[in-house]
Amino acid sequence: MKIGIIAHLKHPIRSPFRGGLEAFTFDICKRLSERGHQVTLFASSKSDAALNVYPILDDSSYDDLTGFREKKPNLSSEYMAEHHAYMDLMQHIDTMDLDVIFNNSLHYVPVTMAGMLNTPMLTVLHTPPFFELKNAVKLESRSGSITYATVSARNAENWSPYTTACTVIDNGIDLNNWKFYEQPEGEYAIWFGRIHPDKGTHLAIEAAKLAGIPLKIAGAIADERYFKSSVEPLLDHTISFLGQKNHVELNSLIGNARVTLVTPTWEEPFGLVIAESLACGTPIAGFAVGSLTQLINAETGKLTSAGDVAGLAAAITAASTKDRQQCRKQAENSFNVEIMISRYEEQLENLLTVSP
Repeated sequence: MKIGIIAHLKHPIRSPFRGGLEAFTFDICKRLSERGHQVTLFASSKSDAALNVYPILDDSSYDDLTGFREKKPNLSSEYMAEHHAYMDLMQHIDTMDLDVIFNNSLHYVPVTMAGMLNTPMLTVLHTPPFFELKNAVKLESRSGSITYATVSARNAENWSPYTTACTVIDNGIDLNNWKFYEQPEGEYAIWFGRIHPDKGTHLAIEAAKLAGIPLKIAGAIADERYFKSSVEPLLDHTISFLGQKNHVELNSLIGNARVTLVTPTWEEPFGLVIAESLACGTPIAGFAVGSLTQLINAETGKLTSAGDVAGLAAAITAASTKDRQQCRKQAENSFNVEIMISRYEEQLENLLTVSP
C-alpha cells in the first residue's frame, strides 16, 4: 500500500521522543515500511529523514532544548501555522497517488476536510474529546467518510457520544528493546515522562515522601512554570530529578526501581509508561484515572483514587510486592508492537476493499 501518515506538529517525529505520540508515529512509520509498504510521513521539517518525511511545517523556529517554537514578529502564531499547514496538505493530498491516509494529527482540519477527498482515511483518536476535534468528529460522522480507531476501551467510551464506530487498538512497544529485570538492584521508586501538570509529578513526589521511599524522576520539562513552582521546590536528598535519559539509561532506571508511579490528573487515554514499566518487570502504583483502570490489574499494580496522595503512598508499598514475572507477562500479552501494527495494517487494508 501507498500510505500517507499525518503526524501532529507540536514536535518533530524523532528520537529522543518528546512524548508517547511521537514514539507511536515513529514506530508506525518504521514498521509499516519494513513490511513493504510505501510510507510518506507528513510532519514538521526536523523529523527523522529516514521516515521519508514530506515536511508541511518549517521547524526553523523550533528550539531543540526546550521543545517550544520561538515567537518571532514575522511568523504567525503556532495555532495558525498548524492550521495553514494542515489546510495546505489536505487541499493537495488527493494528488499524491496514495492508497490510504493514516491520520494521527489530533487536529480538526484533516477531519473536517476528509469528506472532500477520494482517498480513504483512518483517524486515530489519541486523546479524550476536546472542543475543536470533538465538533469536527461529530459533524463528520454524519457523512461517514472516516474510519476511526482509538488506543483504549476507556477512550472509546469517552468518544462514544460523537462516534460510535471506533475500533480499539491498544498501544504497543518493542518488547525486545526493553530488558526485563527479575530482581531490581535499587531501593527507590521511579516516575518518568513529561514534566507537566497533566502528569501530576508533584503528587508523585508527595506520595513518595509520605511512603518513605526515594524517588527518581526522569523526563523532559514540558512546562517550565509548573516545574519551577510545583516540582523543583520539592526536590531534596530523597527526590532526584535526572532530566531526559536515553533509552538504555531509562531501561536501567525503570528496571532497577521497586515501583513506577503513574499520576495523571486528566483522562489519560493510554500512557506508554505503563507498557514500558511492565516490560521491565516493574509494577505500577497510580491513580485510577482514564485507561489506568483497564491497563493495570491486581497482579501488576495498585491504584487509588485520583489525587489521593495518602492512598498513593499506601499503593506504593502494596505494588512493590507484586510479582515482576507477571508484569512482564502482561506486557507481552497486551502491549506487543507487532500485534498493534498488524491490527492497524488490517484496518488500512479494509479501507481499500470498501472504498469506491
